[in-house]
Amino acid sequence: MKNPPELGMDHLTMLDLSPPDFVSVAGEAGFDVVGLRVLAATPDEEPWPMHPDGPMLAETLRRMDETGVSVLDVEVVRLRPDTTRDSYAELLESGAKLGARYITVNGDDPDHGRAAETFAALVADAKPYGLRPLMEAIPYTEVSDLTAAVRIAEGSDGGGILLDSLHFRRFGASLEVLRDLDRDLLACVQLCDGPLEVPQDLPRPKSLPRGQSTDGTDLQLESRAMRQLPGDGELPLKEFLAALPPELPVSLEAPVISLRETLSDNEFARRAYGSLSNVVREARRW
Repeated sequence: MKNPPELGMDHLTMLDLSPPDFVSVAGEAGFDVVGLRVLAATPDEEPWPMHPDGPMLAETLRRMDETGVSVLDVEVVRLRPDTTRDSYAELLESGAKLGARYITVNGDDPDHGRAAETFAALVADAKPYGLRPLMEAIPYTEVSDLTAAVRIAEGSDGGGILLDSLHFRRFGASLEVLRDLDRDLLACVQLCDGPLEVPQDLPRPKSLPRGQSTDGTDLQLESRAMRQLPGDGELPLKEFLAALPPELPVSLEAPVISLRETLSDNEFARRAYGSLSNVVREARRW
């Protein structure tokens, strides 16, 4: 395969691992890049202490140097009605020290006009740090579909969008939409597998890593803990990737609680890498 894309693993896949340990496990498995959870995604979640001048970030940098793994993105900035620069200032500093390229952004503001203004301000604030914010559409957030995410990104001076194969299926977009997207908005893509339809009445685990909530809808629980590795489900992943520029980095975001309970950290990561690389290779051939 000529010029294969970078292959990464997003932190949600193994959120129970601290950032430095996650980097080490990802490197041992063969991943080129990682996404790191620098800010908690929800109020229930306990954040890892990734302060710009803290010991955990310093150790993460040491492991990156040791393994050769780099940071693709840091997450997550949630756009709320009251989001200001103070809400994400520390993430900008941490992301810059980690050498990250992108910031994952989710939308929790029902006023899309205000969300667009906040996103544009984030884009401007992030530029001096060498970071590019990417708006991710998630069907159970206020920015719940690709149309809204694109509109918000287009209203900024340089922001982009982040595509996730599970969310893309769950908000019902078509592959034709991907082919028509402005390529300048695309930076990377997250991949996992799952059933074609939303699973119903999922069993509730006793707990999730870092205190993530087990409440909410089946859609939320599937996303947080019950995805599938690429190739294990029914999503048209080869077609999904084939509709996108082949050079885009592809990052695995696949928390699979059932496998995490039966495999060691390294066993799971190696299996995850094999699954991701196989699907990417097949998509290039397809």
